[in-house]
Amino acid sequence: MGLIMTLLSLVVMGLVLVTPVSAEPVPFPSIDLHIGQTDQPREVVDSLQVLLLLTVLALVPAFLVLMTSFTRIVVVLSFVRSALATQQTPPNQVLIGLALFLTFFTMAPVYNQVKSQALDPYLAQQITQEQALELAQQPVKEFMFKQTREKDLALFVNASHGQRPNSKDDIPLLTLIPAFVISELKTAFQMGFLIFIPFLVIDMVVASTLMSMGMFMIPPVMIALPFKLLLFVMVDGWYLVVKSLLESFR
Repeated sequence: MGLIMTLLSLVVMGLVLVTPVSAEPVPFPSIDLHIGQTDQPREVVDSLQVLLLLTVLALVPAFLVLMTSFTRIVVVLSFVRSALATQQTPPNQVLIGLALFLTFFTMAPVYNQVKSQALDPYLAQQITQEQALELAQQPVKEFMFKQTREKDLALFVNASHGQRPNSKDDIPLLTLIPAFVISELKTAFQMGFLIFIPFLVIDMVVASTLMSMGMFMIPPVMIALPFKLLLFVMVDGWYLVVKSLLESFR
């Protein structure tokens, strides 16, 4: 009992010696948001600009999906996984991460033009915000026009029942974006069809072989999976798929 009391006394003394007597409080950052009244119109304009910026940031995922190469890339990668019949391998996180970085790679020239033509002059206070937005649209629209089929674009131009545009500059983004998306989906499905063909041949060969051997109880998918993986690895499938995706945007 005396030994236990001695150990407890040593622990208490150690804590007293380690703990500073007059420890200064550590400052923490704080954010103060409030809504008040003002007599300065400029402050109202600044508040509306901040609100607009927050709204744009909330719509960034939609812009990334619908106005870049992300749609085609992620759909084609999903077709690869479906053709291999590997269930959730690679997982969704890997496919989406790869699609994001491929999107950044393919869209880098466009965003460099946006930065040099619109963002840098606006930060240098050489142009107004409206002019910056107008200049920023041009490289993005050029990229989307290059990937959009005339038939898809004509569909939405006619459906808008507006004045017929004389040039590409007269076509608004609200008309161009859906046309661009369905064009990207069609291109992605065409590439997915070509990806499916060799794996479909393997499925048919394996299924006919099992039927001829009388092995009706063995799932053909289970037997065909190793052959699919072997074929995909031997031809360096990921290299070919990514190469085809990158070349399709030239």
